[in-house]
Amino acid sequence: MTTLTHPPRTASPPARPRRTAGDGKWRRRIPLLPALVFTVVVTQLPFVATLVISTFEWNILKPGNRHFVGLANFKFVFTDERLRTAVLNTVVLTASVVLISVLLGLGLAMLLDRRFVGRGLARTLLIAPFLVMPVAAALLWKHAIYNPDYGLLNGTLNAVYRLFGADNGPTVDWISSYPMPAVVVSLVWQWTPFMMLILLAGLQAQPGDVLEAARVDGASAMATFRHITLPHLRQYIELGILLGTIYVVQTFDAVYTITQGGPGSQTTNLPYEIYLTMFRKYEYGQAAAAGVVVVLGSIVIATFALRTIASLFREEVSR
Repeated sequence: MTTLTHPPRTASPPARPRRTAGDGKWRRRIPLLPALVFTVVVTQLPFVATLVISTFEWNILKPGNRHFVGLANFKFVFTDERLRTAVLNTVVLTASVVLISVLLGLGLAMLLDRRFVGRGLARTLLIAPFLVMPVAAALLWKHAIYNPDYGLLNGTLNAVYRLFGADNGPTVDWISSYPMPAVVVSLVWQWTPFMMLILLAGLQAQPGDVLEAARVDGASAMATFRHITLPHLRQYIELGILLGTIYVVQTFDAVYTITQGGPGSQTTNLPYEIYLTMFRKYEYGQAAAAGVVVVLGSIVIATFALRTIASLFREEVSR
């Protein structure tokens, strides 16, 4: 009679803990933690310090007379005549530069969207002004172009007068006579390439079959641009306007270098007025409050810009 023997039972391995979707997300996010900490330290902590300073009446010439005033500095920001003038100048400067840059950028983008000999060189030359440092660009316009004695504008004007028999043309001090247009033109020269790049990307993203169908149907170039190209570029134009507004609102280099806010505060914008309040009047609390107002306004504009960018990405993904 045979007996059946069973093999010895081995212990089952311990059950592994189940991984949840949240664990995977955190493992992907942990490498970004140093960058997040760095960003908070560099950007948010100074902003919190600025918020704290904005609630104090603090003049560095009276170091022992610092005391808490709450929102009084913000009330001063919205009621001071110099700051109201700076706000108006900022609106005029920003709107002029952004709108003119968008129109010129659209024209240049449409030209570069066509094939011609030397298009790559032309594109590189048109992008070059945007790559120049802001201070260098401002110095270029102030001395090489606007200078009344040896600037390019007066030199060209005198040459034209001599062509018609005059001994010499008028000597115009462009910065003193036209301070705001002088700053606007220099900034338009610098920001038009930025708008051109955004709008050129929009033009090259147009669906070719739609344009071909319009040509087959006999649509004119103007009708194609009005009914097909312009609606397609709407979001790109909005993006250019929003991003341009964010950057141009913060313009300091051109105002400080070309006009120093004058003559008579005609070109003093908010960043330059904050500089004057901080380093000329030494009113740290008022300057901090004005800076907080500018930052909050920039955040509002940036929110709309991010929404526009997100809508562009969604549109690209859906194609």
